[in-house]
Amino acid sequence: MAKPYASEVANHAASASVRIHGGYGYVRGSEISRFYADAKILEIGEGTNEIQRNVITRALVKQA
Repeated sequence: MAKPYASEVANHAASASVRIHGGYGYVRGSEISRFYADAKILEIGEGTNEIQRNVITRALVKQA
């Protein structure tokens, strides 16, 4: 459950950082663009957040 939550928070923070820094946030090679790309990879790695939610839901339904 922590993985989807943490990756969404990281993506939200990186997205806000890009908005704050404006055009510089998109410049390739800047730390902001690297953080944004890394945050996106976190959402995709080890299954997308949607798949992770489905797995968690199935596990919770099984327990009930």
